[in-house]
Amino acid sequence: MPWTSALASLLCRPVRALIRAWVEVRLTEPDPASLGLSPTAATVYVLPHPALSDRLLLETLCARRGLPAPTLPLGEHHPTLPRCVALPGRRRKAQAPFLGYLEWLHDHPEQDLELLPVSVFWGRAPGKRFGLWSLLTADDWALTGRLRRALAVLVHGRSVEVHFGAPLSLRGLLERRPDALTNRKVARLLRVHFRRQRTRVLGPDLSHRRTLIDGVVASPTVRQAIAETAQSEGRQTPRVKARARRYGREIASNMTYPVLRLLDGLLERLWTRLYDGVDVQGIESVKALAGDHTLVYVPCHRSHIDYLLLSYVLFHEGLMPPHIAAGRNLNMPLVGPLLRRGGAFFLRRSFKGNRLYRAVFQEYLERLLSRGHSLEYFIEGGRSRSGRMLDPRPGMLAMTLRSHAKGVKTRGHSGRLAFIPVAIGYERIIESDSYRAELAGKPKRRETPLGLFNVLGRLRQPFGRVSVTIGTPLPLSPFLDAETPEWRQASDERWQQRAVPRLGEELARRINAAVPLNAVNLIALVLLATPHRAIERDLLEHQLELLVNLAQRTSVNPDDPGSLNAAQGLTGSPAAWIPHVESLGFIERRAQTLGELVLASPEQTSLLSWYRNNVLHHFALAGLVAFAFRNNARFTEEELHALLAPGWPVLVRELHITPPKDLAAAIGTTLYQLTREGLLERDTPTDAGQTRTLRWQRPAARLAAREQLHLLGRLVQPSLERGYLLLTSLLRLPSASLTREQLAEQSGLLAERLALLSGLDAPEFFDRRLFAGLVASLEADGWVWQDEAGRLCYGAELTATAEHIHTLFDPALRHRLQQLASPSPAPVETGPPIDGA
Repeated sequence: MPWTSALASLLCRPVRALIRAWVEVRLTEPDPASLGLSPTAATVYVLPHPALSDRLLLETLCARRGLPAPTLPLGEHHPTLPRCVALPGRRRKAQAPFLGYLEWLHDHPEQDLELLPVSVFWGRAPGKRFGLWSLLTADDWALTGRLRRALAVLVHGRSVEVHFGAPLSLRGLLERRPDALTNRKVARLLRVHFRRQRTRVLGPDLSHRRTLIDGVVASPTVRQAIAETAQSEGRQTPRVKARARRYGREIASNMTYPVLRLLDGLLERLWTRLYDGVDVQGIESVKALAGDHTLVYVPCHRSHIDYLLLSYVLFHEGLMPPHIAAGRNLNMPLVGPLLRRGGAFFLRRSFKGNRLYRAVFQEYLERLLSRGHSLEYFIEGGRSRSGRMLDPRPGMLAMTLRSHAKGVKTRGHSGRLAFIPVAIGYERIIESDSYRAELAGKPKRRETPLGLFNVLGRLRQPFGRVSVTIGTPLPLSPFLDAETPEWRQASDERWQQRAVPRLGEELARRINAAVPLNAVNLIALVLLATPHRAIERDLLEHQLELLVNLAQRTSVNPDDPGSLNAAQGLTGSPAAWIPHVESLGFIERRAQTLGELVLASPEQTSLLSWYRNNVLHHFALAGLVAFAFRNNARFTEEELHALLAPGWPVLVRELHITPPKDLAAAIGTTLYQLTREGLLERDTPTDAGQTRTLRWQRPAARLAAREQLHLLGRLVQPSLERGYLLLTSLLRLPSASLTREQLAEQSGLLAERLALLSGLDAPEFFDRRLFAGLVASLEADGWVWQDEAGRLCYGAELTATAEHIHTLFDPALRHRLQQLASPSPAPVETGPPIDGA
């Protein structure tokens, strides 16, 4: 017996005792009960490399989880075959670890063996040397020596992860070939599995930051940008090269394991103090891709907390945190260095006019993607002050597409890059007050360390729960093949002009489709639909039940098996949600002799609009159908489709909705759902030709059902009013009278005037960006177009359509909106706010 084996045998008993007493498995994935081990097949555990600590930990874990003990022999006839085997190291390639098991299968043709891969991670450091930590700390891509592993057991005994792979039937791999070849095939399959597992958990091997920056500056594209900048500015090349290096240091992250562990501990305490819990849904789809895909996470941007929350969730789910694109405004003293070592890389808001900076940043991004590092950035560009999904910005998406295409064409990459949409839902955000002030016109405050400490002082306030929901992943290459098939052969980048907007819109829709419902945004939907922001508690509870029922039936996309139910994470009942939302400070309850009332003050109303806008898109079609019955008693499906079809694409673009393939069929389904809920009735009158035509009508006798239908329709009323104001502003003047900017600005001013005259404190109602988006929607659908001078032109079709959709609005509201948009508006009487404005 070699001296190393003798030493291992001697140390086995005390090390086993140490592991049982000291080591704590933080994460076991998946649950061993879900592995689906065959009851008739013997289980053989396979470790990626020989390590006494891994084997002894596996013994302890199996004893605790009721799995077959790795120390037991395979059977009576082969007592020398263990149930635990390790793949040989690089210096032991001549060994054949599975030959004995193959012979056992030949001797027992009625039996089978299942190989169960087991990966053990003692801490999780990215593959990069960190001085003393490289001797003492966690698993990385370097070979692990016995001394280092012994120290790792002591240092990281409380941060161990065990990952099981799918069981592999050894008999299923038997072929008519020598056992030696089968042994090599099995070992190769397992090595591929272990490498993918290691990539998923640790990420790709990291270069030292200085080495990475040197490589970026020395790349051909950056060298060319240096030469052109030196020539255009009349500067010496070494000076410009030094500037490029400064740009690299300004941009590049410096992910380090000590900081990851520090942030993990700090954030765990922060979430415990800040939130009642963090709910995660859909993470399994990410784990299925992480081993062999480069992942680009694209979350919605609701709060500064987004940066930290997603990295925390991924780390705790056994995935490597991504490199995060952060605005340079966050690279402030104290905070910036900490974020950089946690994986953040910083970028300027605009690259315009700085060719050298653009070249350095593009090359840095290409190197991260080409090496398989996961990224995270916000396609909205900035945080949403209104609570809506903002229109995607093209910058980072274009650079990602450019890097991906270059890698596929010139570097022979497999093209396995996938976007991961992420929806983050808050019951209360830290920035509520600042968002409300900015929407009212106050300038955005600059981020400073002092401002951060001021925020920390409010952490004692209740913030409810937060949820992280993974949407349906989008593999990039298949998407480009479908949208721009020429991308693989194109010699220029003109294909990106079509691909980037389509990609951005598709990702925005997938993010929105994953946005979860919670108690706050559901109550906001109902309460803000009332004329005076007050409602009877009984009616509020019934309306909340209605919204949940609609969401459970309509939020899942039947064409997408990976889509999630928006109401899936909801717990409790409407009766419990109301006091919970009151405890968060969003509503008030007032006892009355005839029944309790729920109401919101003007300040609370303004805050609640942000949370309503988070989820409004889930109920857009149901709300649109309900709104049609506000001023019309009955419809056939064909009549309703003709009325709603012209305006539906505008709602789809404004709210980033995944549209149904057949709008007529979706309207029919919605009618049946509202009928099932008792909000509509079916009527089959007989016309003169004795043909029975199915119609839907408002319930004649049930006043409560009509009130619920009315509240549902008011959800989309603000969007419809904005569209009506914009159309009225456009059509009151001859064609080619206004530019896009003039129309959006004028419509925004009219909406602001309407809100002020109605006493409504809702700055997001007259947000100029919403009107700019409406103009873009009209252009995209061909209703308007620009002449050579940039003025908007329209034809008789738009005029006729506008006249047709007038029937959606009741005469009083239509007259008021028309008066407001007239060239010399008549005085508008002040009074209570118009419904839903």
